[in-house]
Amino acid sequence: MSIPYPVQLDFQADRHISRWRPLVQWLLAIPHLLIANVLRTLRRVLTLISLVTVLFTERIPRPLFDMIAMTYSYEWRAFIYAMLLNDDYPPFDSQPAADDDGVEGHTTLSFAYPEHLNRWKPLYKWVLAIPHYLVIAALLVAGLFAFIGGVFAVLFTAQYPEGIRDFLVGIQRYAMRVEAYVGLLTDEYPPFRMAA
Repeated sequence: MSIPYPVQLDFQADRHISRWRPLVQWLLAIPHLLIANVLRTLRRVLTLISLVTVLFTERIPRPLFDMIAMTYSYEWRAFIYAMLLNDDYPPFDSQPAADDDGVEGHTTLSFAYPEHLNRWKPLYKWVLAIPHYLVIAALLVAGLFAFIGGVFAVLFTAQYPEGIRDFLVGIQRYAMRVEAYVGLLTDEYPPFRMAA
C-alpha cells in the first residue's frame, strides 16, 4: 500500500444543479474570486518568507504554514463554486489547514505539516516541476472544454456529469500538489496523476 501524498483534495456533492445557475452563478462568484486573488498575492509573499525560514532553519513555522494552507483552502472553495461544481454559496471565512468542511461537508483539503524540509531544495524545485507545468497546461485546455460541456449539461439536464466533475477536480488536485511542492509545503515530488 502506498503512502498518501502530503496534499489531499477530495470533493463529493449532489450532481443536481439548478438549470438557471450557470446564468448567474459566475456573477455571484466574483467576490470570492477577487478575495482568492488577493489571497494568492498574500501567499506569494508568505512563500518568500518561507523560503528564508527553510534556508536558515530547514522548516516553516506552523502559523506560517497554516496561513498558506488557508489561502489554498479559500481558493479551492471559490473554484468549486465558480466552476458550478456546487450551488451552495461558500462562506467568507477561513478554515484550518487540516480539514476544510466549509462547503456543507462536500470538500476536503488537507496539507500534512512537514517537520523538516531540505535546506537547498527551494532553490531548484521549480526546475524539477517544469514537466508538471507542461502537463498542467495541457490539462487546463482540456478542462476548459470539459467545463463548457458541463455548463451545457446543467442547462439541459440540471445534472453536472460525474465524469466531467471528477476530471475538473482531478486537474485541481494535480495542480494543487505541484503548487504545494514548488511553494515549499512539501519536499515530496508530486506524482504524475490526477487521482486521489
